[in-house]
Amino acid sequence: MEETYIIRRMTLDDLDGISRIEQSSFTVPWSYESFRNELTQNHFAYYLVLEINGVLAGYGGMWIIVDEAHITNIAISPEYRGQRWGEKLLAAMKLHAYRQGAKAMTLEVRVSNTIAQRLYYKFGFKKTGIRPNYYSDNGEDAMIMWVNFADEANEQMGTNCS
Repeated sequence: MEETYIIRRMTLDDLDGISRIEQSSFTVPWSYESFRNELTQNHFAYYLVLEINGVLAGYGGMWIIVDEAHITNIAISPEYRGQRWGEKLLAAMKLHAYRQGAKAMTLEVRVSNTIAQRLYYKFGFKKTGIRPNYYSDNGEDAMIMWVNFADEANEQMGTNCS
């Protein structure tokens, strides 16, 4: 049976499920209240959820400020990992950011998280720096990654385009 999915805007009704995915994905998870504040208080925030066959399976969040999008978090429920759902979610996030006028997107990722880094590289992100001791749980460094949408489009179309 083929799985059907939708990617839609996160609502307050999603927060219990989001909290479960968050707890299973991160050593220092965001609280229910943090997500609630993002949805109700932060006018820069935009959050999407992934539903597979009606089951909440993932989410991604970003802040869009002027012409830059900053990914705050992205996670897929453990039972759906390794099936390319993260790719679909990240593609939807990039498309939304672009449609909202973003010219570039950035994120931080643990230097040890090579699985996530491979996903980001696949979507045109490039390493631009390191934030030393970024993660409070173990002092791990964060890799800073950026993708410039115009540069990415030129690379995909070849160098003959201007």
